[in-house]
Amino acid sequence: MSRSARHTTRDTVGGPGSGDVRLLWSANASDALGTQLSTVAFPLLLLHLGHSPAAVGLLAGIGMLVVLVCGPVVAVAADRGLRKPVMVASAALAAAAMAVVAVSASTVRPPLGLLVSALLVERVATACFESAVRGTVALVSGPEAVVRTVTGLEAGDRAALVIGPALGGVLYQVSRALPFAADAVSYLVTAVCVRCMRSDLRADESSPGSEHTGTDVPGQRSRTRARHGRAFAQEAAAGIALVWSSSRLRLVLVWTTTVNTALAALYFTVLFSLQHTSGPAAMGLVLALSGVAGLVGALTAPAVVRRLGGTRTLVGVTWLTVVPASGVAFMAGAWGYGICFAALCLILAPATVVVQSAAIADTPPHLQARAGAAIAVVNIAGAALAPVVVGVLVTHSGASATPLACGVSLTLLALLTTARGRHLKTGG
Repeated sequence: MSRSARHTTRDTVGGPGSGDVRLLWSANASDALGTQLSTVAFPLLLLHLGHSPAAVGLLAGIGMLVVLVCGPVVAVAADRGLRKPVMVASAALAAAAMAVVAVSASTVRPPLGLLVSALLVERVATACFESAVRGTVALVSGPEAVVRTVTGLEAGDRAALVIGPALGGVLYQVSRALPFAADAVSYLVTAVCVRCMRSDLRADESSPGSEHTGTDVPGQRSRTRARHGRAFAQEAAAGIALVWSSSRLRLVLVWTTTVNTALAALYFTVLFSLQHTSGPAAMGLVLALSGVAGLVGALTAPAVVRRLGGTRTLVGVTWLTVVPASGVAFMAGAWGYGICFAALCLILAPATVVVQSAAIADTPPHLQARAGAAIAVVNIAGAALAPVVVGVLVTHSGASATPLACGVSLTLLALLTTARGRHLKTGG
């Protein structure tokens, strides 16, 4: 299909309110809800079987490492034109893994090795899916509908965060296999939604190094493998090079990493504080308040962005985050922490839509997955480092040190955003 024909198909099939956009929203919401169910249930299952919190934390860390390793590799395949097959196959594989966990959890004593193996398979599949799905918004939405499409995805994530943890806990109380069975079904729904998309999810340009090179004679095989290896490395690095060369994408990278790291640090600060005073129910209240506020923020984000524009929204929101982030240092109890987190999630939603839309607009279709993977790796690394830093600060400087440090970091980010934000433009 020619470039012009492909754009015609995309604009016709994937325009505002189109079937493909709705399918993407449905796939994302189903995937997010299922993930929330199993995220709550899996630690409960391991703890119920007598395994230590340290073991549970180790598995969570391994799952995060899988995302860091798999994401950039799969991004190359997605940008080469395999985005849809990778997404469908990954969702189906994750469904099978969760079905194994559900069957195993229904037995008296599930084998730990089987549970861990299934979890790692699911993590690998999810990492592949998340890497391949980057760029889908640009391929199913016309430029004028990117903000609306991103808003729908953000609303689905927030709704899952509100419903998922409570529903996961209820299902686990009924039967410890139910949350995993529901997660398996959610992955199947995701696979079907992606499979039914009519838009061409291949990028408009073929990537270098993907051409057929013919059959190698024996003496050339080692040189051919080396050549292919270099070509693959160059393709994988293309996303990093694009982010590094673009001032707008560098701003997106710094903004998302700083905000996500601050949120992770504040989360663990509150978790450590409530653990010694109020217990798990209090943390559930904090998450519920922040989830509802985030959902409201996501639903109102398009109106805010239309009224203020992308630049003013991003700059204003970044300055506003300083108050509730720093305010955590002066709060106590679930309601106080919940109010601060709810304020953060409410005001961050419009800015999140702005930066995501800007990243999509500034990335060529054939580099969407790789550029997204480059940004995601830095984001995940920052979030992984946050609990370590929080532990040190809480131990040596007290619980108020982390929120104050986050306030300083967000103030510096606000200064940078004020200086550079004028270069950030988004679609309507």
